[in-house]
Amino acid sequence: MSMPFYVAPEQVMKDRADYARKGIAKGRSLCAVSYDDGILFAAENTSSTLRKISEIYDRIAFAGVGRYSEFDQLRVAGVRHADMKGYAYSREDVDAQSLANAYAQMLNHTFTHEMKPMEVEILVAEIGDERAGDELFHILYDGSVVDEDRFSVLGGEADAITARLDESWADELDLGAALRAAVGALAGDDRALGADDLEIAVLARSNGRRKFARIEGEALTALLG
Repeated sequence: MSMPFYVAPEQVMKDRADYARKGIAKGRSLCAVSYDDGILFAAENTSSTLRKISEIYDRIAFAGVGRYSEFDQLRVAGVRHADMKGYAYSREDVDAQSLANAYAQMLNHTFTHEMKPMEVEILVAEIGDERAGDELFHILYDGSVVDEDRFSVLGGEADAITARLDESWADELDLGAALRAAVGALAGDDRALGADDLEIAVLARSNGRRKFARIEGEALTALLG
């Protein structure tokens, strides 16, 4: 009887992390930016049907990068989780932090127990009645959760985009300025992104009970200026 090869646990975890990061880096990046009326989401996405940014609940949005089939599976699970909690308790009891914790447990379990980790990074965002109540939870492929403040960047070019956003972001940006800052950070100095290259959405305090809305077509072109 042959003996199986021994691989140190540290090496197994490193190999899984490298595999997940390489898969995520193949896709386009995404960012979320805080502005005066809520949170803006901007992704480089030429598809009109395969969405990276979606509504989860009244005040909560979801965004993902990496392998589409995997983060869309997580989106569906999040919608079901929120609907069940809202039905069992009340709509006010559905919050981004508990949803982010549930996602973190799912991703961590897959990362540590399955042969192949999920090649995804996701973002769960919620807006409050005041800007101080806005929340951005960035969840990595291994279940790590980062509580972001001014903005959050997901994807393989996160470091470069974060550096550009750090230069252009300012407190109390309006929607147009936040959009131009986000798109400029995604594009960099050597490219230009038009309305057809982008997927844009917001969680806005002025939107009524359901805060999520997409910005498309002429409205997006006008905001891009």
